[in-house]
Amino acid sequence: MRLVLVAGTTETAAEPGISAAGADPELMRHTPGADLDIVAHGEPTLAPVVPVSPTGCPTPAVMTRAARELLGFDVLAVDAGIAGRTGAPTVDVGDGPGADVREPTAVPGAGETYERARELGGALPDDRIVIGETIPGGTTTALGVLTALDEEPAVSSSLPENPLDLKRRVVAEGLDASGFAAGDAAGDPLRAVAAVGDPVLAAVAGVTTGAVESGTAVTLAGGTQLAAAAALVRHAGVDAPLTLATTSFVAEDDSAGIAGLTDSLGVDLTVTDPGFDGVDHPAMAAYVAGEAKEGVGMGGALRLVGESAASMADLRERIVDVYDRLLAGTESSEGTPEEPPGGAGTAPEGEP
Repeated sequence: MRLVLVAGTTETAAEPGISAAGADPELMRHTPGADLDIVAHGEPTLAPVVPVSPTGCPTPAVMTRAARELLGFDVLAVDAGIAGRTGAPTVDVGDGPGADVREPTAVPGAGETYERARELGGALPDDRIVIGETIPGGTTTALGVLTALDEEPAVSSSLPENPLDLKRRVVAEGLDASGFAAGDAAGDPLRAVAAVGDPVLAAVAGVTTGAVESGTAVTLAGGTQLAAAAALVRHAGVDAPLTLATTSFVAEDDSAGIAGLTDSLGVDLTVTDPGFDGVDHPAMAAYVAGEAKEGVGMGGALRLVGESAASMADLRERIVDVYDRLLAGTESSEGTPEEPPGGAGTAPEGEP
């Protein structure tokens, strides 16, 4: 079993207030590369930031790295179009970062990215893979794809208060710029991604399709972004069994509607509660308060821990270890992160 972690960038994330994945657009561009570094190496190497929110909430990569250290699973990092740098060894399937969905074409190379990722998924030797993502702004592009496919238009957010009205306005402008109406791309998933999606969605859908075609069992590790990828797979005519493994933080987000979305797609939903309630540590308290919620394969990593001989208590201890190694000495007396090792802090990727 391995975790396939797909990373990319969309210029949609630069819209003010749409994502908590960075203090400014320049820092936000480094989040996917840093997430790959943290999961692969335990710390950023070429990426110049440790993704952390202004309140101290760390990227979900901390949780996934902690689970990897506990369980020892393999990781395959896939570059679907990152804008920053990473020291993680990657397989490149993309044609560069995605444009803003309000451009006439958001992902010009959607078809090529999908096919390269499909070939990769079909070549993996594993009996089972778990697929996660990291892309700031990804819930807005997921909303765009769901709307274009005429699926339930609901997504989560890394913010405690989901800015759905803003996301819907951006998606409506994107559909208009592409000459689409809601539902116009039903049955034509690559057209939906090209118009109002992002390169990570194209790559996740491709890896998933290739893997299930070759007999590999696939668990999609994430929230509404991975559900949107499942919608793309279904609209491509693939009816193989799929599971979405998410966190209790997404499942409890009424604005996301994850249970209804997965049910409509014929996708099994599993939810894991990591037991962060009552833990007085910045690595976990902010999640309980509604930040981040998911991302970087966190939901899948939690499920793997739940299937193992390890306990959630073991995982929480390891999360503290990883957090302290990454961020020791970066909190001011008021508890707000200062500049972490390697650069200024950014907000968590996950469900932006």
